[in-house]
Formats: sequence, structure tokens, C-alpha cells
Amino acid sequence: MSVVAARLSERGIVLPSIAPASGNYISHRLVGSLLFVSGQIPRIDGVEHYVGVVGQEISPEDGYKAARLCALNIVARVRAALDGDLDRVVACVQLRGFVNAPADFKGHPAVIDGASDLLVEVFGGKGRHVRTALGAGSLPRGSSVEVDAIFEVAPKA
Repeated sequence: MSVVAARLSERGIVLPSIAPASGNYISHRLVGSLLFVSGQIPRIDGVEHYVGVVGQEISPEDGYKAARLCALNIVARVRAALDGDLDRVVACVQLRGFVNAPADFKGHPAVIDGASDLLVEVFGGKGRHVRTALGAGSLPRGSSVEVDAIFEVAPKA
């Protein structure tokens, strides 16, 4: 069993199934050793979760859970892009998180910690990344959070 697969199993983390991109874009692109993963929302099996504005309809704690779910979807996309071999991840280079929040909301970093924490849990030190946490006036499908990422990956063995 691979190192990352063992981590997932030990922690009881099950990666969600993923659907094709829902618009005129692709879900990921490998350019050299960099894997770019399109923005992911908190969706499981085609159903959106944590819909609403963080700090209004959605608590910051549920925003954290939403960001974690976005990161689970990112890891599932990475697994698909790497033909199932998550041990090819050299590092998560960058994470960008967008929080659907009112203008006076100030807890963006704590919400996006949900995604950051999950990536470190799954990849260990390779999951640590540079990050941006931004507020947004709205997000696709009314989502509370959207997260995208860039990974460095090793070539196929």
C-alpha cells in the first residue's frame, strides 16, 4: 500500500467520486511537473453542501468543513490525474481559497484552514503550501467556499 493510501486508510478518509467539469474547462492540467487543479466546491456525488454565505447562513465552523470537503475533491482530482498514484505528489505548491462572505467578515483564513489542514493530513509535510484566502461576494452554485491548488508531481515511474 502506498504511503498516502495508508494515511487515508488510517484516518478513515474516503475520497469522493468525481464528475467531469461542469463547464467549458478541464478539471486539471499537467504542465511539466506542475499539476493545476481547477476550483472545487463542497460537492459530494453531484450534490452541493454548505450552500450560503459564511457568517450569515453558514457558520465559520461549517465554512471550515466546506473548505475541507473542497480539499477532499482536490485530492480526488489529483488521484485521477496521476492514475491513482498519490505518492507522485512532491509538494502542494499553492492553495487559493475563496469564501462567500459579507463585506465585514474577517475570518477567511480560519475557514480556508479546513483545506490546508486536510492537505497536510493527507500528504504530511508535502501538503504544506503557500496560500491565499479571499472573500467573494458570491461563488458558483451558491457555494460557501471554493478552493483550487497547484501541485508539484514526480514523473511516472
